[in-house]
Amino acid sequence: MPSSPITPDADEPARPYHHGDLRRVLLQTAIEAIQESGPATVSLRDLARRAGVSHAAPAYHFGDKAGLLTAIAADGFRLLAATLRQAYEASGGSFLEVGVAYVRFATSHRAHFEVMFRPELYHPDDPQLIRARQSSRALLYGPLSGGRADPDPEQLRAGVAAWSLVHGLATLWLDHNLPAELGDDPEQVARQVARFLFQPREPAPPAVR
Repeated sequence: MPSSPITPDADEPARPYHHGDLRRVLLQTAIEAIQESGPATVSLRDLARRAGVSHAAPAYHFGDKAGLLTAIAADGFRLLAATLRQAYEASGGSFLEVGVAYVRFATSHRAHFEVMFRPELYHPDDPQLIRARQSSRALLYGPLSGGRADPDPEQLRAGVAAWSLVHGLATLWLDHNLPAELGDDPEQVARQVARFLFQPREPAPPAVR
C-alpha cells in the first residue's frame, strides 16, 4: 500500500509530488543532499524528511541506502553514456571533444560523479547498474575503437590513459586543487591540458658542452 505523505517541519517548505513520480522525486532530493555534503551523510530518514514523505517511502523504493546509491550510480552511467555519445557524434569522433564532454558531465553532475566510481557505496552486481556501466564503457573508448565494447589491448591502454587524464582533471577541478591561473572554465582547462599532452613535442636541443 503506498505510503502517505507526512507534514514537513514548520520551517521547511512543503514539496508536493504526484505519487506516480515519487521515486524520481526521492532521487532528485538525494542528489541535492549529496551536492550539499557528499554521499557519506545521506540517510533514508533524512531523505524522507527532505521530501516530505513517510519514513517508509524511501525504503519501499530503494530498500536501503546502498539501493538508493545504486539507482543514482546507474542514472549517472546512463547520463554519461548519453553525454559521450552526443559529443562523439557532434564532433565526428574527436578524441579531444569526447574528453571535454567527460569533464562537462563530471562538473555538471557532481552528485552522480561522486557516487558512480565508489562501488563500496552501492550494489555493484545490480543488473541495471551493470548494463548502464557497460554502455558508458563502450563510449569511453569510442574515438579509438569505433564504439566497439571490446577494443584491442593497445586501444584499451590508450583509452584508459585518456580516461585517467580527464577523470583526474575533473576530480582536481571539483576539489578546487587546480591552479587559479588556469581559469574558471573547466571545459577550456580540459582542452588546454589535453592539447598540451597530445600535441607533438619538439625534440630537446643537444646539450652544449
